[in-house]
Amino acid sequence: MRIRIVDAFADRPFTGNPAGVLLLDAFPDDSWLQDVAREVNHAETAFAHRLAPGGDADWALRWFTPAAEVDMCGHATLATAHVLHSTGAATGTVRFAARCGVLTATAEDDGTITLDFPTSALQEEPVPAGLAEALGAPVVSVHGTSAHVGDLLVELPDEAAVHALAPDFRGLGRHSKRGIIATAPAADPSGAYDFVSRCFFPNVGIDEDPVTGSAHTALAPFWSARLGATELTGLQASARSGLVRTRLRGERTLLTGRAVTVIDGELLIQP
Repeated sequence: MRIRIVDAFADRPFTGNPAGVLLLDAFPDDSWLQDVAREVNHAETAFAHRLAPGGDADWALRWFTPAAEVDMCGHATLATAHVLHSTGAATGTVRFAARCGVLTATAEDDGTITLDFPTSALQEEPVPAGLAEALGAPVVSVHGTSAHVGDLLVELPDEAAVHALAPDFRGLGRHSKRGIIATAPAADPSGAYDFVSRCFFPNVGIDEDPVTGSAHTALAPFWSARLGATELTGLQASARSGLVRTRLRGERTLLTGRAVTVIDGELLIQP
């Protein structure tokens, strides 16, 4: 069985967010999927199988962290679409049936892939007691996100504060279902990106996620409202780093990036 490791939201190896990708004939037991994801030990491993023609989607898609299955994952969807297109298993737009609904991935002429995801609703909330202490930074505002995201979006005063974060992960885990999206405007508005973020998901076994597509379904409407633009670029300022181009289209958000396959091997343990 082929297994691939793909760096997503990356234009060169060893950057962006690595994801495992397995194309299957059908989904085996959840315990086997979780064991493989734990063995791969990246933020997410994606499992996909082809669906019968004529339906709403072409492939079924699921994502597992080393600790749990998740409702939505952007970078592992990008990685899966990259594998399908680079191997000739799909062309043009691919439709995925997932927990959060039907998602699409379209291969663009410039080699990028654009994901079509549901936009997250945002609801401003009081700053929870202890959140600033757990982050180690002053908090400007806090917004809840839709259930398919399940994070708190936390606005910090400036880009430098985002880069400097060294949070108490255990403390952060008390404040949301999945984790924390910390964000601020770019220090240079005329630069290569418009806003910066870092994402911490200790509740699903990921202290810091390198580049998080799903978080940008909340970051896009948040910063579009503040910056007055529907097309923006976000820098996720993890150690690996990555850029996500966002286009807000009402109830849908388009996320564009590149991907690179870095490992193409064989999984010896069959389901």
